[in-house]
Amino acid sequence: MSHRLEDVIALFDGLFLSRYQTHLVRGGDEPLYLPADEVSPWHRVIFARGFYASALHEVSHWCIAGARRRQLEDYGYWYLPDGRDARQQRVFEAVEVAPQALERLLSQACGLPFNVSVDNLGEVEVDREGFQARVEAWAERYLREGLPGRAAAFRQTLAAFYREGASLEQAVAAGHRRLESAGSRPLGVID
Repeated sequence: MSHRLEDVIALFDGLFLSRYQTHLVRGGDEPLYLPADEVSPWHRVIFARGFYASALHEVSHWCIAGARRRQLEDYGYWYLPDGRDARQQRVFEAVEVAPQALERLLSQACGLPFNVSVDNLGEVEVDREGFQARVEAWAERYLREGLPGRAAAFRQTLAAFYREGASLEQAVAAGHRRLESAGSRPLGVID
């Protein structure tokens, strides 16, 4: 199964561009979310270096960002680079549990392996297994209680395209049906 960037971009844009005025964009070294501004009439979910997993991760952040956060650059968060201390790492992991749980479910929908990212190459000892367990537990909670509406629709779109063999148009149509029927679920949405 081929996982082309053009496909995930077309699936995302087909599902969300007209309703949410949001594009998925291949970027450079760092991911970024930019709301519409004088440069672009579209909001932009920019993923890093053309990595498919980065696209799914950044879409996951977008799916749980509430309306207010989607008006702020990078949803109003400030990213701390590698070298975080223990407290900063705990804060990072607390913010990352929900999006990585969604990323896991999106990866599964399109048949890709998923690996948690503790994203810290500093000298602080990181409990990768503990973080992975928290991500897995949150993913199970999403499955029990329901995904946020945009996440459920994108997961349906990916599954239709990658698992069921639907065309891009058919997969997007399946996502639109899910988006219309699911509404917006509050679990994990951060406004």
